[in-house]
Amino acid sequence: MVNLLSYREVGKMAKLDPNRIDRIGIPEAILAEGKGVSDLVEIALSFLEASNAVLVTRLSSEQIAALRKAPLPERVSLRWEERAKAAVISKGGQPRSSGGKVGVLSAGTADIPVAEEARVTAELMGCETVSEYDVGVAGIHRLFPSLEKMMDADALVVAAGREGTLPAVVAGLMDAPVVGLPVSTGYGAGGKGEAALLSMLQSCSVMVVVNIDAGFVAGAFAAKIANRAAKGRNM
Repeated sequence: MVNLLSYREVGKMAKLDPNRIDRIGIPEAILAEGKGVSDLVEIALSFLEASNAVLVTRLSSEQIAALRKAPLPERVSLRWEERAKAAVISKGGQPRSSGGKVGVLSAGTADIPVAEEARVTAELMGCETVSEYDVGVAGIHRLFPSLEKMMDADALVVAAGREGTLPAVVAGLMDAPVVGLPVSTGYGAGGKGEAALLSMLQSCSVMVVVNIDAGFVAGAFAAKIANRAAKGRNM
């Protein structure tokens, strides 16, 4: 039984929640953005003592360099996901497969980093992923071959900036649940992801929407759906 009150203190700067994955099926991730280099390394190493793997998101070049130089324990590996600006530090091997499958789409090439953060998160939660990028509605004919590769996906993450139309289109075509992921690409009125967010919230298609650039949240939510679907198939 999971101890609901358990957490791990790191000095006076952090209280880690390594049991989150057992409690709710979603791992705690370390947001590197805004953290000092030495603090980040200390937090990551402490988390790893209590967990098999840790995901670190929004890493700067200075921060990833420091993690690479950190004294990692024996048989611990660091995998740098450059496009996602994320790192997975683990005690070896791939995450145990859940049997769930998540599809990840992006409207444009500029939306890929946030989509990749979602993909890395879903894979850490044991899902198989399939990704297709630069299939936005400005050339909608590009979308249909990509969707054919995702017909058996349990959930879809669709990242889009600018006017954010792609998730609504996908949700109107596919029966798998769609997670709309607005991205802060675009400029002018409604720039920085605001138009994309509002467009997705106003969609006539049925889908859920996460906050702007929330790749981790989108990937984790889609993976949670996929993992429950896989569990149902295996019962």
